[in-house]
Amino acid sequence: MSNHRHPKPAEPSATGDYRGAQTGEDVTRRNVRAMHQLEEAANARRSGADRVASAIARFCGSMTFVWIHVVVFSAWIGYNALPWFEHFDPYPFTFLTLVVSLEAIFLSTFILISQNYDMRISERRNQLDLQINLLAEQENTKALQILERIARKVGAHHVSDDPQVKALEEATRPDALVDQIEEAWRDEAGGQAPKTPS
Repeated sequence: MSNHRHPKPAEPSATGDYRGAQTGEDVTRRNVRAMHQLEEAANARRSGADRVASAIARFCGSMTFVWIHVVVFSAWIGYNALPWFEHFDPYPFTFLTLVVSLEAIFLSTFILISQNYDMRISERRNQLDLQINLLAEQENTKALQILERIARKVGAHHVSDDPQVKALEEATRPDALVDQIEEAWRDEAGGQAPKTPS
């Protein structure tokens, strides 16, 4: 019987970091854990109003909310329409209209509060994506410069002197890219593209 043991997957530290991660699965697990911790930290910083608004917005988007209204409205209209009941809100159900209007105002406010919070989280994620992409671009540019020097050192001039390689070695300027995008927008929209604040 073989005594060979498979290496145990690296365990995460308290900060979610892996020591000696050996496989892509380890790296993925580390990244998922890190993002989960960021989500938990963001939720912990939420105000009470944001929590209440999000809970109400989630409930309003459920079928339970729909069926509750179906039952309540049916009972309300039926009670005030059938002749053998004492009508507290007879046709055209003015009080019901008032209740529904007030409900719509408050529900719209709660939904807007929830959407504002979701928008802040989305903007934070977009900033994270942007910073990661910029960092990856800088790393790739530096790696390409190192490879070009190695190619020149070993005499592979057909690689080191390639104009496309030379162009890719240059650092990417985000402001220049924004200008190019705006110029393309102006060309497509006939000069009506919005200016990005500097």
